[in-house]
Order: sequence, then C-alpha cells, then structure tokens
Amino acid sequence: MSVRIKKLVGAIILLTLVVVYAILATAFATLYLAESSGWVHLAYFLFSGILWVVPAMVVIKWMESAPRR
Repeated sequence: MSVRIKKLVGAIILLTLVVVYAILATAFATLYLAESSGWVHLAYFLFSGILWVVPAMVVIKWMESAPRR
C-alpha cells in the first residue's frame, strides 16, 4: 500500500476513533456517573481522555511504517 493511501486510511481511522470514543466515554459517564461527585468525574475524564491515545499510537505507528516491497 502506498504511503499516501496509508495516511488517508489512517486519518479516517483516527477521526472515527476519536468521535466514537468521545461518544462512548460521554455516554458511559452520563449513565453510570451521573450521581457521582465532581472529583469522580474529573478522575474519569482524565483517565478516559488519556486512554484513547493508546489505539491512536498504534494507528499512527502503522501509518508511518515503511511500505512493503
């Protein structure tokens, strides 16, 4: 796969990941943390805000890898 195609596919995957992850994280917080204190919300959103980076790093690493010959 050419570098340009890999970057296009990777960008689409990253955008989809961010949107879906944000919706799911917010829905989970709304359903299960509605009655919790502000500190629980802060801890949850700090954790979930950092957690999406792990799959994004995998996609970026794949995008930047050299194409197979």
